[in-house]
Amino acid sequence: MLNNKKEFKLNYGGKEITLETGRFAKQATSSVLASCEGTQVLVTLMCAKEVNDGQDFFPLMVDYKEKFYAAGKFLGGFMKRESRPSNAEILIMRLIDRPLRPLFPEGFMYETIVTAQVVSFGKGDPEVLAGLGASAAISISDVPFNGPLGFAKVGRLDGKLTLNPSKEDFKSSNIELLVAGSKEAVLMVEGESDEVSEADMLEAITFGHTHIKEFCKLVETMVKEVGHKKRDFAPVTPNATLMTESFKEFTSAARLVLAINVKQDRSQATSALKKQIKEGLKANPTKFGLTETSDFGKEAAKVTDEVLYKLMRADILNEEKRIAGRPVNKVRAIETETSILSSVHGSALFTRGETQVLAAVTIGGKEGEQMYDSIHGVGYDKFYLHYAMQPFSVGEARGYRGVGRREVGHGNLAERALKKAMPAQADFPYTIRIACEVLESNGSSSMGSVCSGSMALMDAGVPLKGPVAGIAMGLIKEGDKYKILTDILGDEDHLGDMDFKLAGTANGITAIQMDMKIAGISEQIFREALAQAKEARTHILGEMAKTITSHRPAFKAGVPQIKMFKIPSDKIGALIGPGGKNIKALQEGFKVTMDVQEDGTVKVLGVDVQKIDEVIALAEMQLNGPKIGAVYKGTVVTIKEYGAFVDIVAGLAGLVHVSEIADERVNDPNDYLTEGQQIDVKVLEVDRFGKIKLSARAVTPIAKKVK
Repeated sequence: MLNNKKEFKLNYGGKEITLETGRFAKQATSSVLASCEGTQVLVTLMCAKEVNDGQDFFPLMVDYKEKFYAAGKFLGGFMKRESRPSNAEILIMRLIDRPLRPLFPEGFMYETIVTAQVVSFGKGDPEVLAGLGASAAISISDVPFNGPLGFAKVGRLDGKLTLNPSKEDFKSSNIELLVAGSKEAVLMVEGESDEVSEADMLEAITFGHTHIKEFCKLVETMVKEVGHKKRDFAPVTPNATLMTESFKEFTSAARLVLAINVKQDRSQATSALKKQIKEGLKANPTKFGLTETSDFGKEAAKVTDEVLYKLMRADILNEEKRIAGRPVNKVRAIETETSILSSVHGSALFTRGETQVLAAVTIGGKEGEQMYDSIHGVGYDKFYLHYAMQPFSVGEARGYRGVGRREVGHGNLAERALKKAMPAQADFPYTIRIACEVLESNGSSSMGSVCSGSMALMDAGVPLKGPVAGIAMGLIKEGDKYKILTDILGDEDHLGDMDFKLAGTANGITAIQMDMKIAGISEQIFREALAQAKEARTHILGEMAKTITSHRPAFKAGVPQIKMFKIPSDKIGALIGPGGKNIKALQEGFKVTMDVQEDGTVKVLGVDVQKIDEVIALAEMQLNGPKIGAVYKGTVVTIKEYGAFVDIVAGLAGLVHVSEIADERVNDPNDYLTEGQQIDVKVLEVDRFGKIKLSARAVTPIAKKVK
């Protein structure tokens, strides 16, 4: 095929972005190479030509892959070929998928695959380029799409909002957001911040959206010049007769379902309603626009979902009445407990309505760090959260097959919320793992994980900047009419238009995530949602405070502790010893772990604080020797005819000669001293061979034992 290369350029936050098409992957439905500052991401789109038989949902999949050759690197470990996606790659897939999905037309059921591969890695941000390339590839294809949309990262450096800062710049930014949107509205927000206000958060989102509009204009130019005519398709639409007659027939029964408060009872009632509808359709198929050969079970499921969907939304919009009659701004009842797991470093149970999360905290040192390997390089996480939601939490009788993409995403959001409240490593040099086990789920288990995780951290003795709480907000919108919902249920999430999660302390926001199921919302709605979420967060923090308000003053028994000391860099080798001999002996002898850093900082971790103090004293003494004239409390370890050997720290002994035991003449040191006895000794001399001469009588002469 001929090379029909075409390039489109845009200055995007002071960096030139190039979108190229017509040169790569020409058998794909469409493809775009997105480039910026040496980073290149190849995005391909494949869309099936036919709809699968019986297809009743939109099968969209987004894949993102970082190729290590892009950075001139080999994968670490035994396997040298990219295989399963990392957690970081899964999160990027979700970030691209979520804002794309609502822009495909309703009833479009063709299988669609978006693949983004990082093929060259320089200074540009591959995550943003992957999103921009995906938007462009879909927009110029023949696939119907209500875009384009753009992606932008937003930071605030030295008080100034910045578009698409570098990874290094984000380290000094107090806001880190990814915003996605069309020209008309914001479709997705995800990020973290250092306890910023709602006003600052809204300003950052608006800033990102302003620049996204410029990108959308570039893609519109691409569409005019190289875009394909959109394909004709027959949208999969509901059977109008079926729906009209079903509403007449089954509305009363459906209202009884929506009046039930308990999730499992409501689920059973929904199943019973579905059976009732199935029997009704089967008894008179012609009335409902069906035939004798229709799949009545499948049609009944559609009817059930549609009737409940419309009734629930109408009740909220017209009467502000939610499922079981809860007001739109009310948080469900909350129960909290801490220290419920006896052998765990810190634990908490948070229950909000029918959502319950158990959090367990583990405290440790370097051995607990989570290593990751990416094109950005090898790194180590000292704080991480693992989220697990097993089927029993939603009343399902099926096996658990491991962590899925949803769990990775929920855990990441909770981790980001809590990470921003953690103390600095310099002040609290521990590795922390939080495990959040969802025991019940009916609406926002990720925000429940934030609450339980916060309490478990405080129960473990971690000095947070402040307690952290999270809330999930929803939206029902029809035309210009809308209602914002506080603390949404699972059904309200499924049947609603927005899933907006916000977490933070009393001082401000630490994490945010918003997804839309419609084509965006106005700034006014977003402003109201932020204010309503703040009210809810404040209420939840108050409920949590009834159980715990601050961290424990000390760790629980058995929790490892870290103490640090500093040595000159040129003495690191002496501390470690040949082949690590010395440091291994110290660690084994005192049952501690020692981590020596390049600047000479030594972290000592152990369960027994006395052992930690002893090994630090010994290590410092080994490197610097005892101070001449200093007095130490020592332990008599061996008695000879010429004197006694005394440990001034464990493992480092000096000799108290017979002449330095007492003021009188000592013929037998055993008459004055006993092995294991503690005495005060003064350092007289350290000779050129490192031998230490001590004196007891220079401090307090030893009295002869009475027989």
